[in-house]
Amino acid sequence: MSPKPLIPTLETDRLILRGHRIEDFKDCAAMWADETVVAKISGTPSTEEQSWARFLRYAGHWQHLGFGYWAVFSKSDGTFLGEVGFADYHRDTTPSLAGRPEAGWVLNAAAHGKGYATEAVSAILDWADANLTHSHTAAIFDPTHKASIHVAKKVGFTNETLGRYGEHETLFMERPRQRASEPV
Repeated sequence: MSPKPLIPTLETDRLILRGHRIEDFKDCAAMWADETVVAKISGTPSTEEQSWARFLRYAGHWQHLGFGYWAVFSKSDGTFLGEVGFADYHRDTTPSLAGRPEAGWVLNAAAHGKGYATEAVSAILDWADANLTHSHTAAIFDPTHKASIHVAKKVGFTNETLGRYGEHETLFMERPRQRASEPV
């Protein structure tokens, strides 16, 4: 019997979510450098250096915490669509995110508005429900990021609370674990 892969591959009707590979970096860096993509995330396009640090951080999450980010691809043609997953960034926020994996998602501009985010986030939440022992996951947003807030609500995030992350007003949401099964 072969060992369970460190980063599981998830599939939906239209998507494949898998661990990042070095050959994905060019697409990841291009996405994070796009002003349209980052407008409601950081507001500032990432440099290649910043994207590289983020890319390596994904592997570290899986290695040390047992969760992290997946690269998202179209099942029909293999096109890179974005990234989705969980993190623990040890952010200095009010309220605190301590003890809850933070769900996040980002899609390249060409993938916006097609339902991919809802599909991908639903898949990772199903995975988390079956594999993580945390009672809740969290998500944070720019309060004006209506598209991502809509996705969050569709997949079960509630308890909207305005707080702070750094100097910015931030919307905090949480989602309780959906089933009490033991980790797989």
